[in-house]
Order: sequence, then structure tokens, then C-alpha cells
Amino acid sequence: MKTRTSLLAFLFVLTGIFQPAALQAQTFPTDDPVVKTMWELGIENSQTRELAHQLMDVVGPRLSGSEGLARSQDWLIDTYESWGISTEKQEYGTWMGWEQGILHVDMVEPRVTSLHGELLAWSPGTGGPIEGDVVIPPAGLTEENVDAWLETIRGKFLMMSTPEIMCRAPQELEANARPETVERIAEERRALAREWNGRLAAVGDFRTRSATLDAAGVAGYLSMRWSGGWGTNKVFSAASREAVSIDLSCEDYGLLARLTESGQTPRLRVNAEAEFLGTVPQFNVVGRIEGSELPDEYVLLGAHLDSWHSATGATDNGTGTIMMLEAMRILKEAYPNPRRTIIVGHWGSEEQGLIGSGAFREDNPEIMEGMQAAFNQDNGTWRIIELEGQGFLHSRVHIPKWLSVVPTEITSHIDVPVPGPQANAGSDHTSFICAQIPSFRFRSPYPEYRQYTWHTDRDTYDKIVFDDLAENATLAAMVAYMASEDSVRFDRELAVLPPNQRTGQPREWPNCRPVRRSMN
Repeated sequence: MKTRTSLLAFLFVLTGIFQPAALQAQTFPTDDPVVKTMWELGIENSQTRELAHQLMDVVGPRLSGSEGLARSQDWLIDTYESWGISTEKQEYGTWMGWEQGILHVDMVEPRVTSLHGELLAWSPGTGGPIEGDVVIPPAGLTEENVDAWLETIRGKFLMMSTPEIMCRAPQELEANARPETVERIAEERRALAREWNGRLAAVGDFRTRSATLDAAGVAGYLSMRWSGGWGTNKVFSAASREAVSIDLSCEDYGLLARLTESGQTPRLRVNAEAEFLGTVPQFNVVGRIEGSELPDEYVLLGAHLDSWHSATGATDNGTGTIMMLEAMRILKEAYPNPRRTIIVGHWGSEEQGLIGSGAFREDNPEIMEGMQAAFNQDNGTWRIIELEGQGFLHSRVHIPKWLSVVPTEITSHIDVPVPGPQANAGSDHTSFICAQIPSFRFRSPYPEYRQYTWHTDRDTYDKIVFDDLAENATLAAMVAYMASEDSVRFDRELAVLPPNQRTGQPREWPNCRPVRRSMN
């Protein structure tokens, strides 16, 4: 244990030892002592590594309705209170409680090997080890012969997804293979998807299919949603409430498909532990530093806390969570008496449709009325590269002013499209934009994030770039400080949105939808 503790402490201080020279000798565009103190706290004395270790390694995944999400909320409250920041849990609804235990997936015929699998969220368990053959839905299923086929699948594991032709990252294939090889594989992939997608049409559509298959007595469902990256899958939720639902790696799913197609009849032994915990309340964690002059006007920092369950949600959205948590620590020490009230929101159930942030909007009309500006972060590691105006006309005045005190080491690579288009409708900043509340996102690069960590089984602590995370947290603190101190209230006048690039038609301002507050 002593050796492990020493190693962990060594890893935590590496960032301080190897800080880039540009970070150690910074030229500030202002003599503002608050900004300089923020730099010292956020860059030279960052706590992001320790905080991320607690959230991702110790607490772990934070699926809606899970004990992991509840533990992470308690940890946030304890952390904020240790810094003297008042915090509360705001209940917004309920969800199905579910807890995953151990999962083992082994192929026992025609040879023995362990497979890489993940239990889909809210899947039933197996109640102990079970065995069954693997079957593929046959081509040519029709309403006339489907009942006869259903009688043959009791006690078997049914493959539900189209297998991949190749599990090699596409950019590497394109860089190294012959062009005709790339095109041939692409055509084979398209043809296989067209053929496979019709195999289960006779059983019913996606919403009704699982009930029919459950009634037929399948042992379990096997699926695969490859991300396009080496050894990486997107892992979401189960449709079935009777049989176990398992995601298999691209490589292992393809193995089972090939064996089955060649008549080898692979057989699996599966032991999946899962427990349904009934209906459980769901919360946002909200902290605040009270304003000294304008306490009824607000600056909001936000990031969703929940994650999917197959990894630890490090970049979706552990990094956003730690960014805003660390920003609040910096603000509390460097700017303890803000002009406007500064709030932080750690949203729940973003992955189920922006539920937590939308509920916060609906449940706190006085904060919405007094909002100066809201800032959200929700995509991966790497430095912030863009802060868009989101279609608010006066963002072209305020955002450059708020960034003006931030050292160029941070701002030199940040684009500021103002008023700008509205972007990324699937993130929490849009819960406020739809109500015409000034809400902006700190955006990091997307491509590698989308391919390798977004909603995947590889979204873990080791993917975090801590130099960038420390810089992002410091940026958030400085921008929140400037928005709080701004002598001008943000005018919510709307700009004319640019045309939709896909359709060429004028864009309309989005409308808010009623928030879904339960799983049912």
C-alpha cells in the first residue's frame, strides 16, 4: 500500500514539475490582481488531477438512477463545503434505479476464449451462469415463417447487429490501403447493412421487437455498435426487460458471426449480475457564491455529471465537471465577493435528453430572469478552441470584453464567432438558449473525441490531458469573473441566424420542450 500511495502522489505532481515554459513565464494583458491570482491558483497550483482521480477512479461511472451518480453528487457537495461554497441538491424527478455487478462472457464452443463484453444499461441479469448457442436471424424471414423460427430460439443468444467487415480505424485504412481496397470494403459494408437490417423486419419494429423475442424465450441479446476506433464501442441501453442484453467488441462480435455463418455453432457461457432498485429520486447539484452588489443577477457555470456506464465517463463529461468544479475553487479563493451571484450547476440525466438542465430552467424562473450569462462545457479533453455567440446579437460586445483579460497563452487559439450560429443541439447550453437566455459553450475539438471516447467503453482517466484541463478551468474562472463584473447587463436581443447549411433554409430560434422527469 505504501508503494501505491507514493506512486499516486508522484503522478499528481508530474504536471507541476513539467509545466511548459510558456505557462511559467506568462505575460498578462492586464494588471488586475484577481486575474493574476487566478493564474497562480489554476495553472501553477491546479487540483484537477486529484479531483479527476476521485471522480473517475474512486467514484466511477455515473449512470442515471445508479448509486454511482448518487455517490458523485455527495462527493461534490462535500468538496464544495470544504471550500466554503454553499451547495444543495435540487430534485427534479425520478428514474429507474439499476446497479451492475460482474459480467463474464465466455465462448465455450468450438473453442474456449473469454470475450470482451459490456452489459447494456438497465439490462436484466442472468441470475447466475447460463449457457446457450449463438444464432443469427436468417435471411428471408416473413410474416408466414417467422412464428416457426421463433420456436427455435428459446435458450439461445440472438445476434442483433450487423457485423463489421473490418474493425480497423478508417483513417488508417485510407492512409495505407489501395484506393480500390477502401472502396471495396465500403461497398461490402453498405451491402451487408442493407441485407442485415431486413432480417428482423418480420418480427416487428424496434419498439415492439424485444417483447416478441422475450416471449419466445431467448437467453440473451448480443449487439455491437462500433465507434470506428481501435477496440472501441458505443454502449447505450437495453430494449429488453426480460433477457440479458450484452454489447460485444467489434472483433468478438465478428468472430461469432463468422463462426455461425460457417456452421460452427458457437456456444456462450454468460454470468451477468444486475439489480433493479426501483424508482429513485434524481437531482442536480447546485453551488453558489453570493453576489455582493447584484445578488439577483447571475453568472452560471454548468456541466453534466451523469455518464454512461461502460467506462468512467472521463471526457463525457468528467472533464467538464472537473473544469467547473476547479473554476469555482479558483473563484472562491481569488474572487470571494463577486458583483453578481455565481452559480455552478452539475446536471443530471443529460444523456437521457438534457433533463437536469432543462428542469433547472423550469424550476428556477427567478434565476432565469436574472441571468447575465451561462457557460457550459461538454466535450472531451484538449484545450478550448471556440466560444460562440449562439445567435445573441450583443455577444459580439460582451464575449471579446470578457476574454480581454485572459492571457494570450489561453486565448490565442480560441475562435469567437459572434453573433454566430447556434451549435450542438444535444448539449446543456441549449436548455437555456431555447428560452432566449444567454448561454454559451466552451468547445474543445470533436473528431477524436467522437471516435474514441464519446459514449464508449474507453472513456477513462488516462485519456485526460491535464495541462489543458487546468487551462480550461482557469479560463472558465476568468470569464465568469469578467461576466460578473461587467458594468452592462447582457441585452438579449437576437441576431438573424444564418441559413441551415444542409437545407439552405432560414433558421428559426428553437422552442423549449417540456422536460421528461421520469423513465416511464
